Amino acid sequence: MLGRRRFCSTLLSAAALGAAAPLWAQSDAPIHLLVGFPPGGGSDAIARLLAEKLQAELGRPVLVDNRPGAGGQIAGQQLKAARADGTTLFLSHDHTISILPQVVKKPGFDPQADFEPVGGIATFVNGLAVSGGTPARSLGEFVAWVRKQGGQAGIGIPAPASTPEFLVQLLGKKYDLKLTPVPYKGSAPMMADMLGNQIPAGVGSVPDFIEYQRAGKLHMIAVLGGQRQAALPGVPTFAELGVKGLEDTPYYGIWAPKGTPADFVNRFTRALEKALAVPEVHRQLTDMGLTVGYMTPRQLETRERAYTQVWSRIIKDSGFQPQ
Repeated sequence: MLGRRRFCSTLLSAAALGAAAPLWAQSDAPIHLLVGFPPGGGSDAIARLLAEKLQAELGRPVLVDNRPGAGGQIAGQQLKAARADGTTLFLSHDHTISILPQVVKKPGFDPQADFEPVGGIATFVNGLAVSGGTPARSLGEFVAWVRKQGGQAGIGIPAPASTPEFLVQLLGKKYDLKLTPVPYKGSAPMMADMLGNQIPAGVGSVPDFIEYQRAGKLHMIAVLGGQRQAALPGVPTFAELGVKGLEDTPYYGIWAPKGTPADFVNRFTRALEKALAVPEVHRQLTDMGLTVGYMTPRQLETRERAYTQVWSRIIKDSGFQPQ
């Protein structure tokens, strides 16, 4: 009888240990890394570069899952609806997380209530680029060229009610021009139209433009941020040119559904930190025009809240009404 009790006790102890074992170790299911923009843009390139290294670190497939539309809103809604089991994450930048919920009446998610910060990747800046067929090679030349066109021009933006749209409005007011933001479903289709000279200029992130800039197919004439970018030392900041008010730098990060077990979040954020420390990964991201800098979940959350407050003031001062 005593032997049977010991046997049962051993079984119960083993079961308890199995239940207490990290959930991560019990699953080899693929991790879907949502991206709110189509293939070919900056967010997609960053996700695909990191997915390869994260997969090696985690020992599990990491699949990039593009869910383009509405400036990342569709992907954000997908994250909120996903099971909080560590199999769905969202790589996003500031627009979807800090700006979109303030300019859309019903975004379908609240980042601070519905998302769990996993880790920050980098900061970056937006810039103004002109198409190959536009003769301007500086902001002053572009303003003069627009005036010759009757003082009006359409400027491409990768998403409505975004940093690029507010910049277009700011430039129009400063130079007394009728600049119309032309929204696209991501930077890739916008750049396709720029390369085809369908629009004279576009505003987007440096990672979106930089390869075309290097190839001479597009020409960046100014960037946001407080200082010139290491990847573009010859391109002045808007602040240098007298256009101020948007110096705060946006960010890229990764989020999980709220309630995702701490074990998953901890494992993933450690893998992200290691991936960003790989010299080749750091170099490739830097070459894209990013300022690489890993952020812990708490640091990313702090960054998110601060940037949200900055944009709350900008949106209020602009008179923009949620749509």
